[in-house]
Amino acid sequence: MRTIPPLLIVCMGVQFLILHIKLKKMKPYCLMPWIHFHVGNNGTAKACCVANIPFGNINKQSLDEIWNGKEINQLREKFRSNQPDNRCANCINREAGGARSYRQEIFEKFNDVNIEKVLKLPIYFDIRFSNVCNFRCRTCWHGASSKWFNDAKVLGNNVGDKAILQNIDDFDNFIEKSGPALLNAQEYYFAGGEPLVTEEHYLLLQWLINNKATNCRLRYNTNFSRLNFRDYDLLDLWSNFPKVEILASIDGVGALGEYIRTEMKWEEILLNREKIRSSPNIQFKIAPTVSVFNVAHLPDLYNESVRLNLIDPNGIYLNILERPHYFNIQILPQKEKNHINKIYQAFLNQKSIPISVVDSFKEVLNYLNTELEPIKQEKYWKQFKDEKRKLDELRGEIFLLGI
Repeated sequence: MRTIPPLLIVCMGVQFLILHIKLKKMKPYCLMPWIHFHVGNNGTAKACCVANIPFGNINKQSLDEIWNGKEINQLREKFRSNQPDNRCANCINREAGGARSYRQEIFEKFNDVNIEKVLKLPIYFDIRFSNVCNFRCRTCWHGASSKWFNDAKVLGNNVGDKAILQNIDDFDNFIEKSGPALLNAQEYYFAGGEPLVTEEHYLLLQWLINNKATNCRLRYNTNFSRLNFRDYDLLDLWSNFPKVEILASIDGVGALGEYIRTEMKWEEILLNREKIRSSPNIQFKIAPTVSVFNVAHLPDLYNESVRLNLIDPNGIYLNILERPHYFNIQILPQKEKNHINKIYQAFLNQKSIPISVVDSFKEVLNYLNTELEPIKQEKYWKQFKDEKRKLDELRGEIFLLGI
């Protein structure tokens, strides 16, 4: 029997050790199941807000049960081997279209997380307490806006027979069961409904303050229409936290913005922006949802926002809409796409625009110019025109989009 030389055995051992270290350092497909806890409709805990991958229900289980459960561990194993899940379509489609995805953003933000040390508790929370909202944005629906309920009933796409859909059944019970994790959080992301008119959002902030757990980041996706709620003063509450990032959902300047986001008042946005200007811990950006409604007007929105000092030159976050398909910019006919390409090229030739903003607008162009099957393009473009017409008639509104 042939023996292996001792030196060769040592070399093989070193190579195995190097391979093992490399494997340990391999990035998973997505970090979310190691760091993130999202609660959406009806209390369902999911992988994130854009992937319908359920882990359990916070109204029926404790956070610990969900965080250490079979469903989330199965996804961890899949992602650990760098395999996507077929329900990760949002990120897959965005990346295929040349746009940055949510999972890529998370890698940038939490780049020091070691997946070999699965955290005992999540550090990043996105709790959607309900669908309570004071706007009826055209790209939204009843499931994410209570204000949509009456229109949705007429159109036949309401979710249930009540305007308000409560996701967390009992706030006090949720706090009692999830308290240790909430106190350990590095970041909270608040979105809609509309967090600034949601009572539980204020109760949570006050609870964190009372428990001296304010060394965390607060991040908002908000229509930015309110800075107070009942007896709560947001500026006073926010003053307790080191960093508050506001991503204001503003889709257009003036009348266009008000048309896309019904109930929005452009002047209120400008007034609220002034109110937070003297707070050094608050960072303000606009975060338009990029859709068929506004894609041709985004350069104007950026230029006007900078001119009015609403934002600094880097203060825009472009959120490309994927669904519903009939609002997705890829459905635009080629003639309209050519027109938009010319607008963007002229805009991008401005020397004053920061590289990060240039890159973001180029991502929109890449996504816009990704080819769609002709039969799908025709189907969804017709559906867009039908949906726009129905809502225009229902609301007594009209706006020529210039496309």
